[in-house]
Amino acid sequence: MNNLKIKIQQEQTDMYIQINIRAGIIISLWVLFSFLGMAQTPDMTQGFKYLETGNVKEGESFFAKILEVNPNNKTAKICYGRAVGLNGRPDVATQLFANLLIVYPDDLEVQLNYIESMLWGNRFDEAKPLYETLIKKYPYNFSALLGYANTLSNLKQYQEALKWINKAINIEPSNINAKISRKYITLGYANSFIPAQEYGKASSILHQVFNDFPEDKDVLLNLSNLYLIAQETDSALIIYEKLATSAIDSVKSLIGISLVHHISANNKEALNIAHLAHKKAQATNDTVVEKLALERLTQAYIWNKKYKIADATIDSIQNQYGNQNWVLALNATLGMYRSDFKESLMNYNAILANDSSSFDGNLGKANALFANAQIEEAYGAAYKTLEYYNQQKDALGFIKKLNDAHNVNLYQKGSYTSDNGDNKAFISQSKITVPFSGKLSTYVSYTYSNKSNTTTNSSANSDALNIGLSYLFSAKVKLDAWAGLYRSKTDEAHYTQPELEINWLLKPYKLQDLSLAYSRELQKFNADLIGEELIMNHYKMTYNMGTNINLGWYTQMMYTTQNDENKRKLLFSSIYYNLMSKPLLKTGINYQYLSFKNMVPSTYFSPGVYKALEIFFDSRGNLFPNTKYVSSFATGFQKVEQDDLSSLFRAEVRLEQKIHPRLTAEIYGLYSNVASATAAGFQFTDIGFTIRWMITEKPLFFKKLK
Repeated sequence: MNNLKIKIQQEQTDMYIQINIRAGIIISLWVLFSFLGMAQTPDMTQGFKYLETGNVKEGESFFAKILEVNPNNKTAKICYGRAVGLNGRPDVATQLFANLLIVYPDDLEVQLNYIESMLWGNRFDEAKPLYETLIKKYPYNFSALLGYANTLSNLKQYQEALKWINKAINIEPSNINAKISRKYITLGYANSFIPAQEYGKASSILHQVFNDFPEDKDVLLNLSNLYLIAQETDSALIIYEKLATSAIDSVKSLIGISLVHHISANNKEALNIAHLAHKKAQATNDTVVEKLALERLTQAYIWNKKYKIADATIDSIQNQYGNQNWVLALNATLGMYRSDFKESLMNYNAILANDSSSFDGNLGKANALFANAQIEEAYGAAYKTLEYYNQQKDALGFIKKLNDAHNVNLYQKGSYTSDNGDNKAFISQSKITVPFSGKLSTYVSYTYSNKSNTTTNSSANSDALNIGLSYLFSAKVKLDAWAGLYRSKTDEAHYTQPELEINWLLKPYKLQDLSLAYSRELQKFNADLIGEELIMNHYKMTYNMGTNINLGWYTQMMYTTQNDENKRKLLFSSIYYNLMSKPLLKTGINYQYLSFKNMVPSTYFSPGVYKALEIFFDSRGNLFPNTKYVSSFATGFQKVEQDDLSSLFRAEVRLEQKIHPRLTAEIYGLYSNVASATAAGFQFTDIGFTIRWMITEKPLFFKKLK
């Protein structure tokens, strides 16, 4: 699970989620004064200034005093109603204007203020028909057209809103307030194309604002976020550079550029830029921008896995700012990176206690629940996110990820193998997996193989039917088990044997994985060995230890007993280092030790001692948006008994193509001359394909999630 993008997702989304255009509030004062061009007795000039400058509290007091002396002054009543409404009591204002309408039923000025007061209280559905009635009576009234356009915009009817705002501007082409209103309507209209991922159309619409306001910062900021969502990082960089027009804006620009480098998987440069932004922010003496720069710097520490300094920085921030949501989000992100999911959950819950609609809190909690193996709860948190942020891309993507992991799916594999011992095999495997809940999953698989050797003229046909289950007890304990029947027919023998495996997957500590398994299987490497009916009992332990410094250690130990009285010991150990994360590039050294109690060279490779040492490189990532690759190469030396050292080489390449959202195909090829399977001088090739089809679009247990 990767929670790295939670904070990024919020920043990318904030400018788009419900741009609630309140242009009716911001620009409406000119409507009043277009009617009240004269300062009536008593002198109300100072009161007009209060309203013009947004000092509505002072304006309310001013006009209340006027009305004490002149209770029937219409202008004072209108101004008082506006001041009351804009001061947080829109319903009171609406009632005041309704009372005025009783006295002045045909007064256009009162009618306009009455309808506009509904906008202040978000009563857009009520305001819409009233505006429609008004513009039928006054089709060229600028104020009515403007108010109607803003109402439509708040109802997210952006195309209609643009139609009517353009009519208003045609009447007064130089009116700056109307152009501001058109700007915000256009921003909302562009936003409406984001959920459907129509980024090109959104960008084209945003650029239209530049006709009225060249290089407008709101538009540039929206464009930068749009390009980040669309993963167009080069375009985002250009926009952020344009935003750097002042000392403070330069800091904000650097904060954005740091994020772009992070999305481009260049975290080292992201940290360098974040350091520069923080340094410049300190010189501005602007507390808001200093906080933003400090937040980005802390994130960059986390991205670069500098957890100690990130932890210390967060402690310092917490001492200064307390448990504000952005501070809690930093703590939560750090916990996700350090695999401390319970700590992250605690912080995300604290965020939601402060603000239940927080995007960071809701989707962050979903990711933390998923990482903590609380699958159904993770679904719930994701859907809660969508309640607040309808069709939000990242929440929908998270739900799809959960669906893909828990859908009923069919897996088909076909392969052809050959070696320099003239062994050949055709293998087909079909498997259907059915998850019944976020914890319980079952599967049935059928495997058919045909193996032959042209030198010994031996052949074997076999099939196996297995039933398996997987149960997730907790984030730290999982059981994988299967049992089945293996049936084989050779020229000399025909037998059926049971096979099974029980595997406990444990997470004893953070960044550590432990597996304890027992399995019973038949030796089926080639036709001759199938004829021997060799039963193997494996007792296996694997252990993987990760670190926060890209270094890891993987070890597997296996002890095997066989029904021919032979015993085998196997040790495989690997120390690896992650050179890159995107694409993943890993290198390391592998060591293998193999020993048999009895050497039976005439039947199978069973040395008293076998050793191998190799260096390997492994890379995997995306070639294209729907194409993934895996490539692995290793070379080194191997030694059998007292024989001379011989070279070792193996390679594997896989290409996976997503043909359809629910259909994936893969082709692969593998070559190895590792002797541990048969004997020194051995060469083995395996080529094949796999197809995975998600039969259902949603999990079987999906209905109970909502």
